[in-house]
Amino acid sequence: MEFWYSVIAVIAPVLALIGSAHAVLAKRDSRSALTWVALLWLVPVLGAGLYLLFGINRINRRAAALRRKVLDEFARDHECGLTMLRNRLGPDAQYLEGLAQATNRIVPRPLVQGNSVEPLMDGDEAYPAMIAAIDQAERTVTLATYIFGNDDVGHAFADALQRAVARGVEVRVLIDNAGERYTWPSMVGDLQRRGVPVARFFPGFPARLVGINLRNHRKLLVVDGCIGFTGGMNIRHHHYRDAGRRATLDLHFRVEGPVVRHLQETFYEDWLFATEEELDGPGWFPELTPAGTVVARGVPDGPDHHFLTHQMALQAAVTTARESVRIVTPYFLPEATLAAVLNTASIRGVTVDIVLPEQSNLPFVHWAMMGQIRQVLIYDCRVWLTPKPFDHTKLMVVDDAWVFVGSSNWDPRSLRLNFEFNLECFDRTLAHNLSARVDERIRRARPLTCEDVDERPLPERLRDGVARLAMPYL
Repeated sequence: MEFWYSVIAVIAPVLALIGSAHAVLAKRDSRSALTWVALLWLVPVLGAGLYLLFGINRINRRAAALRRKVLDEFARDHECGLTMLRNRLGPDAQYLEGLAQATNRIVPRPLVQGNSVEPLMDGDEAYPAMIAAIDQAERTVTLATYIFGNDDVGHAFADALQRAVARGVEVRVLIDNAGERYTWPSMVGDLQRRGVPVARFFPGFPARLVGINLRNHRKLLVVDGCIGFTGGMNIRHHHYRDAGRRATLDLHFRVEGPVVRHLQETFYEDWLFATEEELDGPGWFPELTPAGTVVARGVPDGPDHHFLTHQMALQAAVTTARESVRIVTPYFLPEATLAAVLNTASIRGVTVDIVLPEQSNLPFVHWAMMGQIRQVLIYDCRVWLTPKPFDHTKLMVVDDAWVFVGSSNWDPRSLRLNFEFNLECFDRTLAHNLSARVDERIRRARPLTCEDVDERPLPERLRDGVARLAMPYL
């Protein structure tokens, strides 16, 4: 026993020193670095284990060749994208070029014109459209999802994927390692038995151990490389309107046009990381023709070379706004800098509406949200709480001209730890459509005021304050 005490006495400071050096060099947030350094020294060995599991939040991925190609295309198409934006929005919206330029700096993909982006409400509209597209596939199907439910919806998708494989269609399915555990038994085994090629994100040890705190939260479906679906919707029965007490509202989007390539490129990077299989050729990446009027681009985000892209895009959009910022999100835990730009926009006279669910499917996250919601209320941002069913929609509209939709929430997990995918869209028709959906939610909602927050019972305020401190800022 004394021998092991001696070994631990030698190893513990070495591990603490190595971990502290990594935290000091790698952590952008000084509070995060300081917290981890304290934990590494105050809780020897265990602190190092926790840092390995939850503190190392950056990974490098292999899709370098694709990234070089994307950068080349971006350099060629950059000015073309700005020209089409001017033509599409008109002279009264020229100031939005600054927003496009900001996103250009953080996302190496050009704006592309000629896209169709069709909102699909809840599983009642989204799932039949997605399954129909799979059934019409002739060459390829790629599907990435966080949760693939072992229920009637999951089985319907599995049936469609199995039919596609039987027709000779090349199918690839990627399910997040953490998300697959939301349902039991996992659908990975069921898909494998059906002959559907499927992989887990962070597939094996030790990658799964190191990536335990990193999740692929993206929702991507691309059929024949030319029809895409993305948004916030997982594959599970909860998204049907008749799902009872577990019913979950959401928006998904059917996408056609050149921007579908951005969905497929993002899937390609994830699939290559998980399986080391390269997907190439016209079946996966065909030539795409215009299909609508939306100027758009795909915006990946994750703890790799896309780190903090969504947070910076959100900040740029709020900073650019002149008239209105409209946000619908299920989880609202903005860091101080993001809350500050919302407050600054409100001070400038911009109308800021933040639409949140009255009750969450994640009580702890909801408590934390209520513990810090006052920071935006004191500067007259308008917060609206919608009644049941729980609203899982992720949506932002600026000045009825710019739209940001996809899988990302307004919380540290989405903005720092998860792999996410959103669409940036410049189009007044689409923006007005989605803004009307925000109006419909506000009509059903009740306003939340500072007085409402301050008048809650003390035990409730203490609970929410403690939950706020425990959110994953690290």
